[in-house]
Amino acid sequence: MFNLNAIIRPNVQKMKAYSSARDEFKGAASVFLDANENNLGSLAGENYNRYPDPHQKKLKERIAELKGVQPDQIFLGNGSDEAIDLLFRMVCRPGQDAMLHLPPTYGMYEVSANLNDVALEAVQLTSDFQIPIEELLAQVKPNTKIIFICTPNNPTGNAIETSSIETILRNFNGLVVLDEAYVDFGQTPSWTTRLAEFPNLVVLQTFSKAWGMAGLRLGLAFASAELISVLDKIKPPYNINEATQELALEALTRTEALKDMVEEIVQERTLLMQTLPTLKTVEKVFPSDANFILVKVKDANGLYKYLLGEGIVVRNRSSLPGCEGCLRISVGTLEENQKLLQSIAEFE
Repeated sequence: MFNLNAIIRPNVQKMKAYSSARDEFKGAASVFLDANENNLGSLAGENYNRYPDPHQKKLKERIAELKGVQPDQIFLGNGSDEAIDLLFRMVCRPGQDAMLHLPPTYGMYEVSANLNDVALEAVQLTSDFQIPIEELLAQVKPNTKIIFICTPNNPTGNAIETSSIETILRNFNGLVVLDEAYVDFGQTPSWTTRLAEFPNLVVLQTFSKAWGMAGLRLGLAFASAELISVLDKIKPPYNINEATQELALEALTRTEALKDMVEEIVQERTLLMQTLPTLKTVEKVFPSDANFILVKVKDANGLYKYLLGEGIVVRNRSSLPGCEGCLRISVGTLEENQKLLQSIAEFE
């Protein structure tokens, strides 16, 4: 039986969150002389002289409506990277505890583990980029506190099998963090619908991909209200700035436009996946549920450098185990994709 308190670091359990005067009073006020702000205004625009809502109440209420969860099940971070870092800080004792991830996968899990002095355990994905369940469960140690699973996985593009994730959730007494940064581009339902079923489940999402808000740095974590309350306690007080909150609220009114953008990206992805295999230098195009495609080519380093010379930047993933000879190519506009295909053909 999962017990969150059993894995939270003792110092985190004892600490008190930072509290401002505006957290401490009830009702309305017209004169704010508590936070040493510039009461004359802001040179950047209206309202920016005031600190933003540290609890992001309006934004969380709108996201809760959209995602079918409760506001107290949502944590908002300065990108998903902040949530990843805080999860380490919440449960992993530096120099004592461990995390487990499944390469090839998103590199920030390893970076954050190293930064927090958390031992890095790895179980290689299978040749079709799925989880070898028995090997993973055998790798879990008493001090393993977090397992990170990216689905759809970056850089491979595929969704991880539901049955594998269910097995891990039921057999691991630490946090299982499912990174769904690319969930909008696939057919697999979000795991946010199953939070009540699995108290050790944390689901990460982002506004950087389908919503097109990478420059605003807004990430999301969904979990039990108990777990989210701990993340809220240990985060910086004003981690989401006022401009990001305002623009995100505005974007959330455009859900029909979101559907149109996702549909166009998926269509362009399909065209790329149909055309790339016809090029002589392409050896394999892997299935994708994301807004990018992993492509194995005959000369990854050579093609990568050639494309740079043509002004086209892709990601060379050849150094990752399981991705030898592979480039990761984001889905662009119709014009960008045509230029890419033409350049690869010319490289041949």
